[in-house]
Parts: sequence; structure tokens; C-alpha cells
Amino acid sequence: MESKTIDMLIEEAKKILPNSYAPYSNVHVAAALLTESGKIFHGVNVENASYGLTICAERVAVASAVTAGERRFKAIAIVSDTPEPLPPCGACRQVLAEFANEDMLIISHSIKSGKTAVWRLGELLPYAFTQKHIEK
Repeated sequence: MESKTIDMLIEEAKKILPNSYAPYSNVHVAAALLTESGKIFHGVNVENASYGLTICAERVAVASAVTAGERRFKAIAIVSDTPEPLPPCGACRQVLAEFANEDMLIISHSIKSGKTAVWRLGELLPYAFTQKHIEK
């Protein structure tokens, strides 16, 4: 993927970072999800007093894309206000694996340090549980 596309996705996520709702952890996260059709969908983390009901920015972006009829993802940029770039949590990795192959690009950027990390989904979730495991 071209560096200008990576930079554009990071900027898209940065724009919505202030919309993150994180009164409990005070960790703000935003995501910009690029579909194979070239559309971008956004998400921010939304915390809840009942912590288990908190939803990550990545899953918000995925839900938005699926709601719009998109089913294949190419890349996601995750921007946070943490000291280091955040990889997606395990639940988000599994949700991404439902709609992408192991080559999906995962880009993470910290606005505090300015550091960016880039992985492939297969690196972060090498043995993803997918539909092929349950097909009859």
C-alpha cells in the first residue's frame, strides 16, 4: 500500500479522535477503515459504566461499513492518545478477520509520540477462526 494512502487513513482517524467517548479509561481511540471498494468508514471507542459494554473504535467502523453493505476490507488505521501505537484487541482482530484476509493492513499511530506501527492481520492473528473452520 502506498505511503500516501497510509497517511490519508491516519489523518482520517485523527479528525474524529475528539469524538471518542472514554470517561473511564481516558484512552481515546479512533479508526478509519478502508474497504476494497475504496470507501472509508469511521469509528471511535465508546465506553460504558458497565465496562463489558464498551465497544472499540475498530468494531464501530466495521459495524458502520457492514451497515452500508460493505463486506471486504483492505486496511484500517487506528489512532490513539497513548504513548505507543495500539494494536487492535483480540476481539477486534477476530471481527476484522471475518471480513478480510490475512494480508489486511493494520496501521496504528500514537498522537503523543508520533510513532506509527504497521502489521498485517495475519501477523496479529496467525490462526484466525474463520468461516472455513465451520463450513460443512
